[in-house]
Amino acid sequence: MNMSVSEQMAVIKRGSVEVLIEKELEEKLAKSLATGIPLVIKAGFDPTAPDLHLGHTVLIQKLRQFQQLGHDVNFLIGDFTGMIGDPTGKSETRKVLTREDVLNNAETYKEQVFKILDPEKTKVVFNSTWLNELGCGGMIALASKYTVARMLERDDFHKRYTTQQPIAIHEFLYPLIQGYDSVAMKADVELGGTDQKFNLLMGRELQREWGQSPQCVLTMPLLEGLDGVNKMSKSLGNYIGISDPADDIFGKIMSISDELMLRYYELLSDMTLAEIEVLKRELKDHSLHPMAAKKQLGREIVSRFLGAGAGEIAEENFVKRFKENEIPEEMPQVSFTMTDGVVLLARAMTEAGLTKSNGEGRRAIDQGGVKLNGEKVSDTNLELTAVGEYIVQIGKRRFARIVVM
Repeated sequence: MNMSVSEQMAVIKRGSVEVLIEKELEEKLAKSLATGIPLVIKAGFDPTAPDLHLGHTVLIQKLRQFQQLGHDVNFLIGDFTGMIGDPTGKSETRKVLTREDVLNNAETYKEQVFKILDPEKTKVVFNSTWLNELGCGGMIALASKYTVARMLERDDFHKRYTTQQPIAIHEFLYPLIQGYDSVAMKADVELGGTDQKFNLLMGRELQREWGQSPQCVLTMPLLEGLDGVNKMSKSLGNYIGISDPADDIFGKIMSISDELMLRYYELLSDMTLAEIEVLKRELKDHSLHPMAAKKQLGREIVSRFLGAGAGEIAEENFVKRFKENEIPEEMPQVSFTMTDGVVLLARAMTEAGLTKSNGEGRRAIDQGGVKLNGEKVSDTNLELTAVGEYIVQIGKRRFARIVVM
């Protein structure tokens, strides 16, 4: 904790969207420096699925930075709230998970987060610890702290109410309970995605009700997936799972756009801001090739989750695979989602710029000049029906990457 307030703020604000309230956070940091008492940092994760992807690690990476600044990091597993289901961004009531599902997922989370956080400096807490003790009377008292009118100001609730979509009573309890977590933990700072702002601010209001100093709120962006447009999501297929095989993680990172690569560096890398600025300058003056920068990012991410040296091995496998098949590392790329409808290979070839029309693409297939992932294609109406990455080749030297999500 030997960094000044301004130095700490620079680290904290890296990649963030909003700090509420910035002046209050500076005051908390100054008091922490003066007293030697670290701040209590909180981030909650509902174990609603067994595996984490890189999108989830944006918050965990920020927790790590707070940890490196010397503050007390609390990784909150919402084993109680996970059975309710966060209604944020949902157009319908979520399915309620069983206690067994939540606990099984929670164990997986604990294993995965320590690939980023220091286990000796991380406090893992479960919100059932205090919420089970709250009881019916306590829950009623908590519900009395907020009005239905205020709750309906929340965007997703408002939309569902005005379109006459059902809102279950227990969904109103979710933001109240998340806010109460901050009361129970006496949090100084809570982190969350931009979509969590309503819930995060609830913590400030409830802490005031309980006579506590209100927590500061730090919102982080929702990480875009491989398509560079939609947020990373398993349901969209545009994700990189942190438990995926090393070659898959490395290959997916190599497939992202140059612009998205820089965003991943800012939000996911351990490189300092100064080092990233140097990297940006080198990319701009062409002293560093974007492909080399992606390889560096791929090595870092793979080694973080799969162990020291795993990134270098994945890079070797990637280079070897491309050289053996005489596939260039750089090629045009086009992305589709399964919601776009049928992904016709001939159409994908046209959109990637390999052919001028779907008809030309079909003729190239008919003449035996098209390969898909190294295999010759004979069906002129071939459809790409599975999520994944495809390398299409026409002749000996024309390639494109097709990503179906």
